[in-house]
Amino acid sequence: MSHRTLAAHALIAGYERGRRVLDGASLTVPAGRRVAILGANGSGKTTLLRCLSGALKPSSGAVTVDDVPLEHSRRGLRAHRQEVQLVLQDPDDQLFSASVAQDVSFGPINLGLAEDEVRDRVAEALRLLAVDALADRPTHQLSYGERKRVAIAGAVAMRPCVLLLDEPTAGLDPSAVAEALAALTRLQGAGSTVVMSTHDVDLALAWADEVAVVVDRAVVQGPPEVLLGDDDLLARARLDRPWALTVGARLRELGLLSGGPLPRDAAALLAALPERPGVVA
Repeated sequence: MSHRTLAAHALIAGYERGRRVLDGASLTVPAGRRVAILGANGSGKTTLLRCLSGALKPSSGAVTVDDVPLEHSRRGLRAHRQEVQLVLQDPDDQLFSASVAQDVSFGPINLGLAEDEVRDRVAEALRLLAVDALADRPTHQLSYGERKRVAIAGAVAMRPCVLLLDEPTAGLDPSAVAEALAALTRLQGAGSTVVMSTHDVDLALAWADEVAVVVDRAVVQGPPEVLLGDDDLLARARLDRPWALTVGARLRELGLLSGGPLPRDAAALLAALPERPGVVA
């Protein structure tokens, strides 16, 4: 895997004649960064991901990798999908083989790779997603969280530069969310740029290096603590302010937090509190 910069430029896209889901949407996914895409239901998050992956051709605009435009030809899409992989929200839309190992091997086999190379890629992907113990398990016997991670492993086996994940933590209990996020950290450490769509503003604030809010058929991109603290933007996007920013701002008003960026999660918030109430260093 190697890092590349994926970008969308002034995309116009939709599914019905005359109805635009995206209208001039632009986004840059810098190499090696964690990017969270947020927005209300129907805002266009999944449409944006599908355009970035090549699954949907926009009416206008361009998708580029390192400034090279995606060509929607068979050859162009095949090359793009070796660089960019999309994992859908419902893992059952992507799992269809008898066993976990067979499912994860599907993409590398279709690349025409040698058997040894396929075996190495499958083993690596299963290890990174911490599902190597499930290699021989029938996919229908997996829990929902396990199916999610196996679906991601199938994309990872293609060794893409950019992973696009549509709601990877949706429907998971807290333990499974923690496992999924740990897996994403390992993927980033192994050389993948990770992009996720989510409704969870608290998760986005704690996890992402940058956020992109899909609102009014366009994209507003910037630092999490800035965009997720913008009440006007959040209201337009029908999103709530993250609790850490709300609590942090109130504690600062009470003189319990010093200046600088507000904490972005519970651990950082607790670490920022003074040891003696009412005394701020």
